[in-house]
Amino acid sequence: MAAPTPARHSAPHDDSKDQAARLWWQDAVFYQIYVRSFADADGDGLGDMAGIASRLPYLAGLGIDALWLTPFYPSPQADHGYDVADYRDVDPRFGTLADFDAMLARAHELGIRVIIDVVPNHSSDEHPWFQAALAAGPGSPERARYVFRDGRGENGEEPPNNWQSVFGGPAWTRVSDGQWYLHIFDRKQPDFDWENPEIGDEFESILRFWLDRGVDGFRIDVAHGMFKAPGLPDVELTQEGGGIEEALSQHDRPYWDQPGVHDVYRRWHKVLASYPGDRMAVAEAWVEGAEAMARYVRSDELQQAFNFHWLESEWSAEEFRRVVEETFAAVEPVGATPTWVLSNHDVDRHVTRFGEGAVGLARGRAASAMMLALPGSAYIYAGEELGLPQVEVPEEHRQDPTWFRGGGVGRDGCRVPLPWSGDAPPFGFGPEGSKPWLPQPGEWAELSVEEQQGVEGSTLELYRTMLRIRRDLLPELGTAVEFLTAPSGLVALRRGRLVCVVNCGDADADVSTLVDPEALLVATGEDKQVREGTLPPDTAAWYDAA
Repeated sequence: MAAPTPARHSAPHDDSKDQAARLWWQDAVFYQIYVRSFADADGDGLGDMAGIASRLPYLAGLGIDALWLTPFYPSPQADHGYDVADYRDVDPRFGTLADFDAMLARAHELGIRVIIDVVPNHSSDEHPWFQAALAAGPGSPERARYVFRDGRGENGEEPPNNWQSVFGGPAWTRVSDGQWYLHIFDRKQPDFDWENPEIGDEFESILRFWLDRGVDGFRIDVAHGMFKAPGLPDVELTQEGGGIEEALSQHDRPYWDQPGVHDVYRRWHKVLASYPGDRMAVAEAWVEGAEAMARYVRSDELQQAFNFHWLESEWSAEEFRRVVEETFAAVEPVGATPTWVLSNHDVDRHVTRFGEGAVGLARGRAASAMMLALPGSAYIYAGEELGLPQVEVPEEHRQDPTWFRGGGVGRDGCRVPLPWSGDAPPFGFGPEGSKPWLPQPGEWAELSVEEQQGVEGSTLELYRTMLRIRRDLLPELGTAVEFLTAPSGLVALRRGRLVCVVNCGDADADVSTLVDPEALLVATGEDKQVREGTLPPDTAAWYDAA
């Protein structure tokens, strides 16, 4: 076998550093739970804390290191919990604080860390502060907690500016006394005015409330929002209909990625550092390029930021390599570690983005293999390990405010409750006879945990195998990556003793000049063919190069 030819190092870290000295989150595999869609213990059609607790052994067996829970706070559910009415409690739909504490304690017993969503850009319009703002009127301290402005036009009948909501339609709503309030999202999600120091004090208190209960960190919703440019200037409007990802990543908007957010995160860094156990926070920041992302993870700010450039990658060897190289080039100067994510509750599931049917599933499995081979943290979205595709939810069942406000089809299709067992809905998501909040496709019977459990070649067993190998080899892998010179259509990288090769081309590829086929650790396709040195299209494989 010819020796592989290395390309330049993408991540020139010091591999002599003791791997054991790395903090837990730097290499963790996080599993995102969309709370209302994970497991329903009481049969009301919504997932809950007791349901999560009941499935923790499954997650421990899967091999994940940490959970990320979407919002479970008291909320009118206009945006499924991202409209928070009380930041210090559990919505009765999902249980009680005692249920949360029990779930958290059980997770910790199983060696699983837990981070929770915090939503600092806006509250619910039913939050006591906003209700007080409405009652107090213009010019009051209560109203100063939110972005209220007088309207334009002779009688103030026009909105203060031309900003549009991420969910579609105007970003302003007029109240009975004539003023307008800003809501970058739904009208039931008024934006806080972060120029008001009372907001910063309140959110420090909220963070401490949950840290005192033992959570291991936070995922920060719309972390590039919060501050607005002085004067709230008009924007150049573009054609609508690009979906929520496009709206969140319109980088020139004066309500995204303003300098003030970094002062907030420097403050939050100090809060996290004041607690034991290496508490952490990860930013949902849709910013322009890896360099902008890296500003959020400077040494005195947040620990991580989601790498949406990886999520947005097309199925292409050149694209995968480019994103990895740019990511490391951006995070290395600030001493941060990268994150990798392919799916979440806001985007179409990646097996559907990469193609339809079997092709999409094969590519999704292969992309996941590359993701899990890379240094840094990986974020898995619940159901990803089952190969769940995006669902076309019938119009009469859609519940996403994006759909109702004309901002596109919405995100319901990636939020359909998980199939656990059985041959008909609710597929073990809830008690027999219960009705999940979104309808599950009948064909999901073939994708349930029960159906894939112990089945060689299933997506579930593939994930289990990859996570086990990753954990076993981690102390020897280091943090450096080198790309190997590979034929067109292939991307091949080496990390310590692990070599990952992905065939993004349309023909079988001979990989025997890159690796020893007999050293195969795992493949996302047919093992026999890969062991003979042939990597089929839409397939990835890991090899032991020790």
